[in-house]
Amino acid sequence: MFLRGEFSHFFYIFLLKKAILCPVSFHPFRHFVTITRHRHEVIRLCFQAGIGFQGLFHDLSKYSPTEFIPGAKYYTGNQSPNNGERNDKGYSLAWMHHKGRNKHHFEFWYDYEMATKKIVPMDMPDRYIKEMFCDRVAASKTYNRAAYTQESPLLYLTRSSAHEKMTRKTYRKLLYLLQMLAEKGERETLRFMRRTQVLPEADVAEPLGTEPAKL
Repeated sequence: MFLRGEFSHFFYIFLLKKAILCPVSFHPFRHFVTITRHRHEVIRLCFQAGIGFQGLFHDLSKYSPTEFIPGAKYYTGNQSPNNGERNDKGYSLAWMHHKGRNKHHFEFWYDYEMATKKIVPMDMPDRYIKEMFCDRVAASKTYNRAAYTQESPLLYLTRSSAHEKMTRKTYRKLLYLLQMLAEKGERETLRFMRRTQVLPEADVAEPLGTEPAKL
């Protein structure tokens, strides 16, 4: 979809040369296997959650040169290559490219608010919250490997500062699903998602922490 014709030919030659010349610091094949395994797990979860067609398009931008080359360069296998790029450059161009093309990331849903003249988070549609759930579960499995438990995605969320960056509604809906996963398991949670059009919100005591970020 992203790599066609002569461009595709030269791109793969470039990857092959990089792999030969920089075998220690450049891992295109390992990175390809990791992101493809993750994508297939997300697709599997999306089909069980009732959003299978949507899941087929998950993370396709990761195969574009802008994302794939840094991914191969900073590949470690135990964390996102974006962190390696950030440590090296101070920012991740791959992540900025990715978040602007994938609606299952809450960072996509930022816009300019006319009343306050600030950039603020917007409520995510439920179908993308469902995909975000599938993405987080699959990523947790990828990076935790044998240490993964059904509580892992919930712990990752609650230990992060994500609640400061999402709207309260988006955060509570995601929290509801991850709490259900931790308590009832994957099969029951996916069955619930498949049968539910409007996701409920988790019961969270006010305040959640700080107000969502306004930039």
